[in-house]
Amino acid sequence: MTESKSPRRRGLLKGAAIAAGALSAPMVAMAQTTSFRFQSTWPAKDIFHEYANDFAKKVNDMAGGRLKIEVLPSGAVVPAFQLLEAVNKGTLDGGHGVVAYHYGKNNALALWGSGPAFGMDPNMVLSWHNYGGGKALLEEIYKAIGMDVVSYLYGPMPTQPLGWFKKPIAKVADMKGLKFRTVGLSVDIFTAMGTSVNPLPGSEIVPALDRGLIDAAEFNNASSDRVLGFPDVVKNCMLQSFHQSGEQFEILFNKSKYNALPAELKAIIDYGVQAASADMSWKAIDRNSTDYAEMKKQGIKFYKTPDAVLKAQLEAWDKIIEDKAQANPLFKKVIDSQKAYAARTIPWQNDYMVDFKMAYNHSFAKKKA
Repeated sequence: MTESKSPRRRGLLKGAAIAAGALSAPMVAMAQTTSFRFQSTWPAKDIFHEYANDFAKKVNDMAGGRLKIEVLPSGAVVPAFQLLEAVNKGTLDGGHGVVAYHYGKNNALALWGSGPAFGMDPNMVLSWHNYGGGKALLEEIYKAIGMDVVSYLYGPMPTQPLGWFKKPIAKVADMKGLKFRTVGLSVDIFTAMGTSVNPLPGSEIVPALDRGLIDAAEFNNASSDRVLGFPDVVKNCMLQSFHQSGEQFEILFNKSKYNALPAELKAIIDYGVQAASADMSWKAIDRNSTDYAEMKKQGIKFYKTPDAVLKAQLEAWDKIIEDKAQANPLFKKVIDSQKAYAARTIPWQNDYMVDFKMAYNHSFAKKKA
């Protein structure tokens, strides 16, 4: 038997080849970077665009160079309201926005944000989405409208103000005749209350207010409203409303691009969404409260929305969901699912949650007096 045919020699050569492959394979994998081009539906200066960048950074850092998400501001590739189609077609690999912006494709989509959600706060709406059947319903709706995307919801938003007005709103009649900006099913709520609604994207609201194209508007929160310039053109803000009291953000991926990722990168995205959701909640408390205080110093007047207006919203909402549920089976499925989840979870929260106002007043009311 010759040396070249020796079993021992063949074994050594085979072992060396396997070892070489084991050493080289990780180096090749580490050298490969998958780049995703994202677009947000927010102006670059808005804190919402910052949230989009926060999510991307978390994923990019955890991926260690294997995945890189680049986030562009609203309008860089497509207008804000065209994000879903752009991600579906692959014009963009992904995006950051809100589900209510897709309202025109199926009005059931606005239920992830618009309306009082049967009393669920934003975090409870996210709980319903992730554990109460909402995610499967959203996927069903996207399939029905031909949108081949992967959707993650995250980031419970604080309750949004009624809006910015040239004169404070004292009664329901004060809403009638106003040219007003809002989006989603909030369009139906404010229309029922007598306003003439214009669903402008965020970047167009303040210029429209300044030029008198609209009389009043709502957007979202103290930080966004301040940086977008609301205090520069309107001096009265009405706080508390049911029109968007439980909204959250959406992170979209083109399904083909997402499915092509290895399992570990999909896991990084999944856990990155969860981490970004918590971080956004904490940042919102810090930044919104700071900007609220600063606007007060600037002379902006804040008023609580009268209970009569809040009740009028609820009454309008009852009629809206009844009519739309009869016309759209998917709308009815979402409403029924939310209602069942709220019926179980809200009594628990209301019974268990202590009155934090009592503790605050105990600590601060005496000093103010």
